[in-house]
Amino acid sequence: MPLPVITADRWLLQLFSARAVAEGGVVRRRIRDVDRMVGEARFLAELQRRGFRVARNAGQYVIFCNREPVELLDLDGETQIP
Repeated sequence: MPLPVITADRWLLQLFSARAVAEGGVVRRRIRDVDRMVGEARFLAELQRRGFRVARNAGQYVIFCNREPVELLDLDGETQIP
């Protein structure tokens, strides 16, 4: 039996309905899934609309579901500016 087709709107709704999103946490999604389901431009526009931050690493988007600044740290704990 074929899997049901999910629309871009439904995919975004499911993503942003996650508990981690509601709690201001972190979620991640594969870049290829984002590209396939909604496209990068729409995805990034929705994150911007919500005021979220996002990082891209190793084929994943890491989404920070809050408006707090994101700091990258080097191994000695110092803030690193990319």
